[in-house]
Amino acid sequence: MAKPQDTKGQDSGADEVTRDLASRIASAKRSRAAEDNRALANGSHDTSGMARGMRIGTEFVAAIVIGGILGYLIDLGLGTSPWGLLIMFMMGFAAGILNVTRAVAELNAASPPPPGPKPDAEDDKRIEH
Repeated sequence: MAKPQDTKGQDSGADEVTRDLASRIASAKRSRAAEDNRALANGSHDTSGMARGMRIGTEFVAAIVIGGILGYLIDLGLGTSPWGLLIMFMMGFAAGILNVTRAVAELNAASPPPPGPKPDAEDDKRIEH
């Protein structure tokens, strides 16, 4: 069996670094909990992925269907079959893409950014190799 290393000769620098790291982790946990509590108090709730997908899909399909119906009605009224349907179908497709990009931008702006470490220039200075 290997003998455990003797730590009596080490200076307290490692202990100080460990305590500093533990205090920074505790501080980050407290700030994260405070942010979560504020988000709950504001009444903002994150929609599920399924709800987001349904909203985006519904907006896209609805724009295409409405464009197709309007094109069909134009063809019936003016007798321009099938050009009104084709043109309005394509315009509905373009409107659907525009609606999807707007909805995604709105949902991304409403949801909080993912948790992660924030880069800090002071942290880079404190790290010694």
